[in-house]
Amino acid sequence: MDKLSLDKFLHHMNSKKEVISGSEIHEYMSKLAQEAMIITSKLNNQYNTPNEIIEIMTTLIGKPIGKNFMLFPPFYTDCGKNTAIGDNVFINSGCKFQDQGGITIGNNTLIGHNVVLATLNHNLDPEKRGNLIPDTIKIGNNVWIGSNATILPGVVIEDGAVIAAGAVVNKRVEKNTIVAGVPAKKIKNIN
Repeated sequence: MDKLSLDKFLHHMNSKKEVISGSEIHEYMSKLAQEAMIITSKLNNQYNTPNEIIEIMTTLIGKPIGKNFMLFPPFYTDCGKNTAIGDNVFINSGCKFQDQGGITIGNNTLIGHNVVLATLNHNLDPEKRGNLIPDTIKIGNNVWIGSNATILPGVVIEDGAVIAAGAVVNKRVEKNTIVAGVPAKKIKNIN
């Protein structure tokens, strides 16, 4: 098997091409998951200063994090390498980011306790159920995601939006709106 590079892996995932179970891409995904578990165990199983948390998260995602980042552990991911975090982002404890399909978090975003960001889906065909279908999650600036919300693959949350606690978001959220429920629906405009 040829050695797969991180760039080739990310290119495949960001192209939203299906990942065939047992393929080279799938095996590389498993390798990245093991690396993420090692890194997050350092984050989650001992006290770390705010600066140490930034260092660990920078190692986890493999690129710089925006200024004034803050995270309260524990934090979980099964990849880490396809996340981009803007300035002044706060992530509360217990969050789970499945970022293989790509997660972008804009500036001044607040993410509440136990939020799940899931960028992978499975093939619906029972014979191909182990195959994975990636899609991105894009979170704009000045977004607030309430505790226990779940954001599904392909979702764009526009600037200024609020996701109510416990919401399951499966489609685009318009700018400066509040959505709530399962599935999430617009309940009000902000201003």
